[in-house]
Amino acid sequence: MAISASEISARIVEAVMAQKLAPGSRLGEQQLAMLFDCSRTIVREALTRLAARGIVTVSARRGWFVIEPSQDEAREAFEARRVIELGLIRSAGNTGKIDKSALRQLKAHLQREKTALKENDVGNRSFLLGDFHVCLAECLGNTLLADTLRDFTARTTLIAMLYQSSHDAVQSCEDHVQIVAALERGDHAAAEALMAAHIGTVQSALRVQAPTDPLAQLRDALAPLQNTSAKPKRRKAAPSPDDTDSTTYLGALL
Repeated sequence: MAISASEISARIVEAVMAQKLAPGSRLGEQQLAMLFDCSRTIVREALTRLAARGIVTVSARRGWFVIEPSQDEAREAFEARRVIELGLIRSAGNTGKIDKSALRQLKAHLQREKTALKENDVGNRSFLLGDFHVCLAECLGNTLLADTLRDFTARTTLIAMLYQSSHDAVQSCEDHVQIVAALERGDHAAAEALMAAHIGTVQSALRVQAPTDPLAQLRDALAPLQNTSAKPKRRKAAPSPDDTDSTTYLGALL
């Protein structure tokens, strides 16, 4: 059976969440068509969908690439996740306890996370830690926001790779365990607070440098020399025909 554009885009997102596709990775149409044994038209459709979702970008002359989020985009992605995830938990609290089948699904996901941590499977571990948030949205009954959250989770995975996150995977899994435990006992306020702290911890682990001044080197080179006005004045010698006006030299201007 021929692969669809939706399946190709899903595979690419999974690879991003598993940290197998780094920010800036080139996605050649011909190579992907050969890999998935399909036409370039199908590949182009998949990449176009991902571009609309903010996962890839295209250059007219260079081709398709996985996005490299800026610092502002990183901040906005985490803010969007806070709005979605905290809102979902708060909304679920208004409808009562989470049902038992959803809890079983979340606990099964947590068990897969723990197994991946024990086996030191970095790719599977990364995917599962990100996919927990998508799974939680689905279990709270909002598949539409789960799809949106999948894209934001993929973006924050790229952000963590780009800005060399020092976040501890074991701690991340433990955070997930505590969130599910709070939901199980019906304490949605605690679950919301735990989720807010969790997202904040992940964001604070990013090694984001302060923006640099592009004119810094030139600014330093052309800064006025210090204490030039404090130099003692020399007694002028008698002028001679060979003297030239010192103001014609560039050094005098600086």
